[in-house]
Amino acid sequence: MEKWFEASTTSLIAIVLTAIGIYFATIIFTRLAGKRSFSKMSSFDFAMTVAIGSIIATTVLSKSVSLLQGLVGMAAVYVLQILMAIIRRLEIVQKLIDNKPLLLMDGEEILQENLKKARVTGSDLRSKLREANVLELSQVRAVIFEATGDIAVLHSKDENVKVEDWLLKGVER
Repeated sequence: MEKWFEASTTSLIAIVLTAIGIYFATIIFTRLAGKRSFSKMSSFDFAMTVAIGSIIATTVLSKSVSLLQGLVGMAAVYVLQILMAIIRRLEIVQKLIDNKPLLLMDGEEILQENLKKARVTGSDLRSKLREANVLELSQVRAVIFEATGDIAVLHSKDENVKVEDWLLKGVER
C-alpha cells in the first residue's frame, strides 16, 4: 500500500507524453472517421466508444503497451467502425447487428409485454414521461424503446395530432 503514491519522474513524463499523443490521435481519427464515431446510433457505435476508451486508458497507463501499439489498435477500431457503417447499409447486416426499436406505449395504452421484453419497469417509464414533461397520459402518442437504449416520448396536447407512420417505420409493436 505504501507504493500507491510513488512514481518516478520518468514514468510520469512518459504518461503525460503518451496522453498527449493518444489525445491528439483520437481527435485526428475522429475527424477522419466523422462524428458518428462516438454516436449512440447502434450497439456497434456503443462498442466503439467503449473500445476506444479502453485503448486510451491502457495506452496511457500501461507500461506494457507502447504509444505506437495504442495508435495501431485505435486505428484498427476506427477502420472497423467505418467498415461497419458502410456494410450496415445492407438490410441483412442491419438485421443481424442492430436492435429494433420497440413500442412501449401506443397512445395511452401501456404495452406490458413490450415492457417485459425491454426489461423496462413501470417506474422507468414514468420517469421518462416526466422527463418529457408529460402531464397527462392522454398527451402521449407513442413511447419507443430505441435501438440505442434511449426511450423516446412522442406527445402533444392537441388530441387531433397523430404520429406519422414514417416515424414508426421499423418499430416493433
